[in-house]
Order: sequence, then structure tokens, then C-alpha cells
Amino acid sequence: MSSLLAATPTPEAPPHTGGLLLLIDGTAGLLTVAALGIVLLLVLIIKVRLQPFVALLAVSIAVGLSAGLSVTELFGTVQRSTSVSMIESGMGGILGHVAIIIGLGTMLGAILEVSGGAEALSSRLLNLFGEKRAPLAMGLTGLIFGIPVFFDVGIFVLAPIVYAAAKRSGKSILLYAMPLLAGLSMTHAFLPPHPGPVAAAGLFKVDLGWVILMGVIVGIPAVLAAWAYAAWIGKRLFVPVPQDMVEAADEAKAAVAAERAARRAAVGGPTDGASTGAGKSTATGKGTGTGSGSVAVAEGPSEAPAEQPPALSTVFLIIGTPLLLILAATFSSIALDPSTFRSVIEFFGHPFVALTIALLMAYYLLGIRRGWSRKSLETVSTASLKPVGNILLVVGAGGVFGAVLKGSGIADALADTFNDVGLPVVVLAWLISVVLRVAQGSATVAIVTTAGIVVPLVEGQDLSQAHLALIIMAISAGSIFASHVNDGGFWIVAKYFGISERDTLKSWTVLETVLSVAGFAVAALLSIFI
Repeated sequence: MSSLLAATPTPEAPPHTGGLLLLIDGTAGLLTVAALGIVLLLVLIIKVRLQPFVALLAVSIAVGLSAGLSVTELFGTVQRSTSVSMIESGMGGILGHVAIIIGLGTMLGAILEVSGGAEALSSRLLNLFGEKRAPLAMGLTGLIFGIPVFFDVGIFVLAPIVYAAAKRSGKSILLYAMPLLAGLSMTHAFLPPHPGPVAAAGLFKVDLGWVILMGVIVGIPAVLAAWAYAAWIGKRLFVPVPQDMVEAADEAKAAVAAERAARRAAVGGPTDGASTGAGKSTATGKGTGTGSGSVAVAEGPSEAPAEQPPALSTVFLIIGTPLLLILAATFSSIALDPSTFRSVIEFFGHPFVALTIALLMAYYLLGIRRGWSRKSLETVSTASLKPVGNILLVVGAGGVFGAVLKGSGIADALADTFNDVGLPVVVLAWLISVVLRVAQGSATVAIVTTAGIVVPLVEGQDLSQAHLALIIMAISAGSIFASHVNDGGFWIVAKYFGISERDTLKSWTVLETVLSVAGFAVAALLSIFI
């Protein structure tokens, strides 16, 4: 009897019915649901000013119900059963890959930032290139330092160097700020461990090594085009150094400095922390404690000396190690036959392992070896993770949106429709990303939403990992198109460098557009041959 039951074919699940599909049947209904869902998403983010994570989650639920998905399909059941929640699988499927990479990359960037790695890099480049080529030095600084840190963090850390260069030369601050911003923006859009390309790689199931390789190939020509525009606009639009500029207080750096000063004071003074020693000291003045009370820090000869910046070679070693390991693992799977040696390379080149190695190197080379305590390392690492929560939730909600589009049949309907249009997928990917970017401002939202729409278009086409990585590059290029007033980056650039809104549109907005179009052009050209 049991064998008879096992042999009985399971009946196919009935097609989704309900929601708007009761009114508009077939492909037309599914496309209507998709269009209304995207419009609703943009309205919630732009007009209602709803947090993108909440907006994506709400729209995903609304789209799923409108497309005829049942409550069980969307949310699962309270009792343990074989039904899988589409929301949970969509969120978990993407975050299982992305969260670890973003977390490790964020902590690595924080250690490089607080230790003075950015200042060491930019100062050395400025001395190397000289006064006349200072804009190029600033561009290279943004390009290199932008790999491990987020875009806005790079601005906050490197802006004082831009101020100094512009003030020393007496020229427009745009001449130095725009190349720096182009480098930071390129790495943020095209290269891991930044959340956009990492999230897209997870959705497309592309190895990060291919994303890194194509990101470099596509990004370098794009940033060169952006640098050319930066040089042109910097000579034609004069913006003085803002007189009211104030360096933003760095909580992590202050904590490290205070902790180091407190330890030096404790070594040179009595164990109860009272003020003593050569020179005057105070318990509440210039000393800053990290505990519940204030710590006495002696002035004069016993004051803690300033921490020396790390060697440039150390900074390059830490930044380059994970990139080389990941690339080696990617190409070993192509060039080498299965063996123990290949397994070892793939182990150390897995993004989780490679970034962990780089972080541990930073802990030792930039921290412990230079006198940091374990408490300082923990303080910097923990503080750096505070802004990551919002990014991870938005990325996860984008995964939910993609899962709903696929599970409801909307993705297949979109794929059939776009295939009938006749445009290459790489072009459609860029256009969709551009529309979403211009409409709602967030590059991350544009990437994860576009990826959710485009992934079904490439399923079953047997595209290579390299070609899929180029599609990701097209999506990433579209996500930085025409940054304007609905983008937080627009206002950071305008206010931090003292640029008027009109001049920001002429400089920063056009710079982003050049970067986007040039990146897309390279990706589209390469997709013809790969």
C-alpha cells in the first residue's frame, strides 16, 4: 500500500489566483501588479519618506497578495510544516552571504581609518605627485582608500586633506574634491566588500572574484573619464574653502586616544589615578576618560605623544591581501584540476576567510603592534557596526522583493516581456537601475530592486560567470546615475565641501553621470565578446 502511495504522482499546485489577477488575468495582470508595486515603492520612499526597509517589505507583501500568493506562501505557518515562508527564505538567502562580508569589511575599514591609514596614504601620494598633480593624488587616494571603507566615511576622513590642499594652492576646492569623490564613488559602486555589488553577486550567484575583476576592468576607464571631467569643471567653477569648516568628531578615534592616554598616565602616576607627575594635570580638563569617571592626563612633558601614522606599505598589504586571495581562488577553479592544492587556495580565497585574515592583520599590524589594547580594538570594531544594520535590512528586504517576484510568477512574465522587446539584458539592467536611482535616490535600493527584476531574465540562458558579473556592473553603473536632491550623498558633498546646490548639480551630479555612463559603456562593450 505504501509503495502504491509513493508511486502516485503528486498533483500540480494550482496557479496563483486572487488579488488583482481576479480582475486582470494572465500576463497582463502580472505586469500590472509589477508596475503598481514599483510605483508604490517609489511613492513610499520619495513622498511618504518611509524608511526603505519598511517600504520594500510592505511592497513585497502587497505585491505577493495582489499576485495571488496565499498567506501561507508568504509567511509560512505557525505549526511546523514543509511550507517555506517566501519572506524568510528571501531575506535569509541573501543575508546569509552578504551580512558576513559587509560586517568584516566594515570593521576592516574602521581600523584603517582610526589608525591613520588614510592620512598616511594621502600624504605620501601628495608628496610623491607634487603640487601640480595634487588632484591626481587625491583621486588615487579616494580610489585606494575607497576599497575598504564606505563612501560617506571616506569623505569624513579625507575631507580635511582636501581642505588643506585647496587652501595651500588657493584654487577651487572642486579641483581636489571631485577626483577624490570619483574614486570613492567608483569603488563603492563596483567593488566588494561594498553592499551593492556584494548583494547583486549574492542574488545572481556570481563568485566575488569575478565581480572584483570586472569591477576593476569596468571601473578604471569609468573613473578616468570622471577624473577628466573633474579637472575640467575644477578649473571653470571656483568654490572657495568653507570658512566655517569643522572637523567632525570621531568617536572611535577619541576613545582610542583617551584610552592610550589613560594607560600612559596610569603607568607614570599613582594607581588611584590622582593627578601627579611633572607638570600640571587635571581630573576633568583635557583628559578624557573611557570609564565611568574621568581620567587624569598629565600636561607638559608627561603628556602622551601623538600616534605616528602607519607605514604606507602596511596599508597596501592589508588592503591588497583579501583582493589577491579572492582572485586567486576564482582563477584556481578555472586553471587547476581538482586537488588538495586547489582546495587550499579556494579555502583561503573564500571571501569570509580572506576578509577575516585581512581584519586580523589589521588588528595586529595597525593595532596591537602599535600599542593598542584589546579594549581599543573592540571599541573601534563595535562602533563601526552601528550604521551597518540599516544597510543589511535594506539588502535583505530587496531579497524578499526578488523572492516574491519570482514566486508569484511576475518575474517570468517580466522576462517574457523584456525578451520580446529585443534589447540585450545588460542594457535593460542599466536602464531599470537608472530609473530606480533617479526616482528614489538610494543606490543600494536601486541595485537590489533591479537585481530582483533582472535575475529571472538570465535564468536558463547558460551565461558565464564573467558575463553575469558584467550585468552586475551595468546595474551598479545605473545605481549611481545623476545623484541629485533625493540622494543623501548629494547633501553630504554639498554641505561638507561648502558647495551651493546649483554648483553641486553642475559638478557632483554631472560627475556621477559621467561615471555611470562610462562604466555602462565599458560593461556593454565587453558583454559582446564575453
